[in-house]
Amino acid sequence: MGSAAPLGDPVPRDGALPDDIHANPDRGFGVYLHVPFCRVRCGYCDFNTYTATELRGARQDTYADEVLREISLSRQVLSRAGALRAARTVFFGGGTPTLLPPGDLARMLGGVRDTFGLEPEAEITVEANPDTVTDAGAKALAAAGVTRLSIGMQSAVPHVLAALDRTHDPDGVETAVASARAAGLAVSLDLIYGAPGESLADWRVSLESAIALHPDHISAYALIVEEGTKLARQIRRGEVQEPSDDLQADMYELADELLAAAGFHWYEVSNWATEPAHRSRHNLAYWRGEDWWGYGPGAHSHVGGLRWWNVRHPAAYAQRLVAGESPGAGRERPDAAARQLESVLLRSRIADGLAVSELTREGREAIAGLIGDGLVDGAAAVRGRIVLTLRGRLLADAVVRALTR
Repeated sequence: MGSAAPLGDPVPRDGALPDDIHANPDRGFGVYLHVPFCRVRCGYCDFNTYTATELRGARQDTYADEVLREISLSRQVLSRAGALRAARTVFFGGGTPTLLPPGDLARMLGGVRDTFGLEPEAEITVEANPDTVTDAGAKALAAAGVTRLSIGMQSAVPHVLAALDRTHDPDGVETAVASARAAGLAVSLDLIYGAPGESLADWRVSLESAIALHPDHISAYALIVEEGTKLARQIRRGEVQEPSDDLQADMYELADELLAAAGFHWYEVSNWATEPAHRSRHNLAYWRGEDWWGYGPGAHSHVGGLRWWNVRHPAAYAQRLVAGESPGAGRERPDAAARQLESVLLRSRIADGLAVSELTREGREAIAGLIGDGLVDGAAAVRGRIVLTLRGRLLADAVVRALTR
């Protein structure tokens, strides 16, 4: 069910923002819709998700109505903070959003459209497990306005899927991609590398299988062992080995090599797209520090420098909204130093880079050393941007530490 929520200041019962928080009409606005339901809990997962036996009083069949209540509340809150903005992106994440009927997802999207409007050519993404995608479901999502399906492929190797507790058949990914394509949806595939027992050869199979499906976008994430997960307990008991940093580095380099050869271009450390139009605009908005409202239990939001997060359990979330109260559990306003650190952390990870002018004097003094170590592109730095090299992407955390010392 994920890690504990962060601490923070209390959120007013009506969810009102502080008087000095104003929505900037020139800043992009995105919407995140969290669907916390899963059929099976994957051993590595630390997200705020729930299987049927963990819901304890919450119901999937009323979930869309609960989210619509929060959307109505958000209109009141944001109206008091300035003019409402049309959503530039909408992202259904989870969990497994496609466990809900397409009609429920359509109703939630309709609530966003009716409340805020959607920008022309808005990007609207739904995450899906391969075994929840059907021809009829994909067509229904497209008819509702969805433009992009993000499919959790994770691996093409059965024993790796088993190590990750994934239940889908590798062949089902091809079927899911075909259904999405037939409905006119753009396709992204998500991969994970570094699972217990996964070899470099296994990872090559997964990459080549993903590339052969001709998606528009591929994400490849290193497996991280999160405290409190089944995987963390297995490693602690000595049942499986912890992922090797060196092997994961080799896997990343192989991914970049094969994806580049297939016409994919990296635009964030873990993300590649065939062309700029197929980059995830929703995730780019996070990395660029734009505004978004996150709906659903445990979802996080950010408007005008203020951050807040909802209560985590679906039952508590529903109870708050039925009572006409905000589901917000806490909020915070990071100070200037924290905002600057976060900006460097996030913007340095994208191919567009970070403006040198955003760094402190100490950060600027570190650039020459980072170039000398082969971590930062020297030509880009001369043009005033911090752009990571391949080696720099592998050591991105070290680069951030140097730039924020």
